[in-house]
This record gives sequence, structure tokens and C-alpha cells, in this order.
Amino acid sequence: MLLAFFDIYDKLMKYTKSITENRVYRQMYSRAKSVVCRNIVVYVRPNRNGSSRLGLTCSKTVGKACVRNRVKRLMKETYRLNEDRLKQGFDCIIVARTRAKEKKLCDIERDFLYAAGKLAFLKE
Repeated sequence: MLLAFFDIYDKLMKYTKSITENRVYRQMYSRAKSVVCRNIVVYVRPNRNGSSRLGLTCSKTVGKACVRNRVKRLMKETYRLNEDRLKQGFDCIIVARTRAKEKKLCDIERDFLYAAGKLAFLKE
């Protein structure tokens, strides 16, 4: 069931695969550059394999399962819409903050583009 979800998830993104290993998340949290915004925190780090990878996290403090899933869908859609504007060969993790539960797509997207610009993750 979970593998089927990641297969569909990978097909939605043109250039990006999903991060599924816990060790990659731990490495990103400790070694990657990060930017904290109002609604999200973005971690970015270059990788060696040339293709981009995306990870999404949302803790239980954000809300119940339906709220967390909605926030993750918003973050994934934000990344998908701006995927062509981002540099390739990077790992990116987007973490939802508690405030993100009542926000709309435009708010999440504004924060993501701000963070990507600060981290030099956007193409020139």
C-alpha cells in the first residue's frame, strides 16, 4: 500500500523522487542549510546523484490526520508547481509548522519561494 503511494507520488513530479529513508532525514536535519518561515521550514542540501529528492513532514502538533494530510498535499503541490524553477541535484525537506493548518496554497507557496530564494535553490 505504502509503496503504491510512493510510485504515484514519483510519477506526479517530473524531475523529483521522494525521500523514504529515515537516515537521510536525520542527515538533512543536522547538516543541511535551513530557512524558517511563518508556515514552513525548508531544508536544502546538494546530493551526489544529480536528481532532486523531496521529503515532507508534518508533526501531530499540526492537527489530526486529515489536517496533516491536507497540509502535506499543499506542500507537495507547491513544490510540483515550482519544480521547473528549482535547481536539480538537491535534496529538499519541507516541514510544516503549527500555523500551516489554516493556511491556503498561496501562503505556503509564498513561504516556499522565499526560502528557496534564500537558500539559492532557485534557478537564475
